[in-house]
Amino acid sequence: MSRMLPTASFLEKIVHPPVSALDLATILRTVGDPVRLEIVRLLADGRPRMCSEFSSALGLPPSTSSHHLRLLREAGVTRTRAEGTLRLISLRRDDLDELFPGLLDVLAR
Repeated sequence: MSRMLPTASFLEKIVHPPVSALDLATILRTVGDPVRLEIVRLLADGRPRMCSEFSSALGLPPSTSSHHLRLLREAGVTRTRAEGTLRLISLRRDDLDELFPGLLDVLAR
């Protein structure tokens, strides 16, 4: 039996939950971790950051940073945008402010 490998376009797809799927309990559970809360605070200035910046800023191995960034993306807190081989991370501020006004401002304090 042959096994099909994912295509390059499949590997490039970065999946984000739709706005309708964002859930406050999930978001709060996710940002309840001190490392993930610090990532949210780093992103609160509105400047997208490369994945590698979090490892440096937080003193974590890249694999650990990637894990936390994936959990934030899957919860709908962040958005990851591919630019060539770079991945830029930013907060989903517009979506979160629309659904949960003031939440990001409270988390950023």
